[in-house]
Amino acid sequence: MLHPHTRLQHISDVVGYGIFATEPIPAGTIVYVKDSLEISVTPDEFEGHGPEMREVIDKYSYIDERGDRIVSWDLAKYVNHCCQCNTISTGYGFEMALRDIAPGEQLTDEYGIFNLDIEMELVCDQPGCRKKIGPGDFDRYYKDWDAKIEPVLPKLFAVQQPLGSLLTAETKRELEAFRNDRGKYKSVYALKLKD
Repeated sequence: MLHPHTRLQHISDVVGYGIFATEPIPAGTIVYVKDSLEISVTPDEFEGHGPEMREVIDKYSYIDERGDRIVSWDLAKYVNHCCQCNTISTGYGFEMALRDIAPGEQLTDEYGIFNLDIEMELVCDQPGCRKKIGPGDFDRYYKDWDAKIEPVLPKLFAVQQPLGSLLTAETKRELEAFRNDRGKYKSVYALKLKD
């Protein structure tokens, strides 16, 4: 489920749509949680679809650590990639704001975490853009992603969390363990597809 203080907006014919903040979203805010309504497509189910449906599933899903493609039932599927993203997936299975996001600002994400099985060219005008993302990104960048996430994670406990009630009991225990001992940080590497 996507954070409630967001809206869908058309960006351009090339990019399509994006998700924008309607109110301030502070750093440390959970902006997406996989909930019970998400559609999970196993690898066998994916192969059973025709090429048109596989293309749609690929466009609007991410691949989790089990290899399932997860298609969001809400507008979360419209969050775009940016190499200088302002939200990111965490090892705890939710996405979090890396910095304060202002009303009217687009929420962007790091697609390299999504266990890509094909290379994607990026439509990006940001400094430091990688131009392409693909299957090798996880191993190349997970330490960089952890370096962005870990210092922001403590802010999670100090801001309102409209999606907090959707966290599993296990995730809440893991977060409490981190809160009590920063050495218990759970790396984003936990989201990597298991071979």
